[in-house]
Amino acid sequence: MKNRKMIIPAIIAKTQIELDEYLSKVKDFSELVQLDIMDGIFVPNSSLDFDFHVSCSNIKFEAHLMITNPIEWIEKNWWKVDTIIVHFESCKDPKNIINFVKNKGKKIGFAISPETAVHKVKPYLDDIDQLLIMTVNPGFYGGKFLLETLSKITEARKMKPNLDIEVDGGVTPDTIKLIDDAGANMFVSGSYILKSDGVKEAIDSLRKPIQ
Repeated sequence: MKNRKMIIPAIIAKTQIELDEYLSKVKDFSELVQLDIMDGIFVPNSSLDFDFHVSCSNIKFEAHLMITNPIEWIEKNWWKVDTIIVHFESCKDPKNIINFVKNKGKKIGFAISPETAVHKVKPYLDDIDQLLIMTVNPGFYGGKFLLETLSKITEARKMKPNLDIEVDGGVTPDTIKLIDDAGANMFVSGSYILKSDGVKEAIDSLRKPIQ
């Protein structure tokens, strides 16, 4: 697999102060950070549902949109991030969203929740930059890792060998080797990294099993 392996901290934040605190923890140890955007409707939690700002010049950002109206969010906030990941379940017109984001000069990814089959996104895999496979039910830090989702990673990797395949949910030193073996190359970790006493040590402990 040609794709480079990356460990990506994920931030859930209710206020700008909380966002800034988390960014200050990870900014020296990460090149890519995921911002979890939640509207309290698509998932039963809210995060970064205000006019936030990010100002770390050394980090790229991806927005994981767990919201019911992704187009509205993208119109207002596209310039804040480098990659926009839209939940396939919230897409009324997937092609339109792909074109909309690409026309802004940004990368586009689709995310699929545990109950969504990979074959549903197959028609779009040639047009997106990455596929995010949820391995927990989305919405909260610390969800239970769902082993049955591993087969979806393998299935997606067979469909599109060079695609960036990202996994989000329950990524710890105990699960990351399974995820890596299944075929993912981008590993999102929220609570394990951000709730740890040492961010660098947490990231290193994730990186070690997949080197």
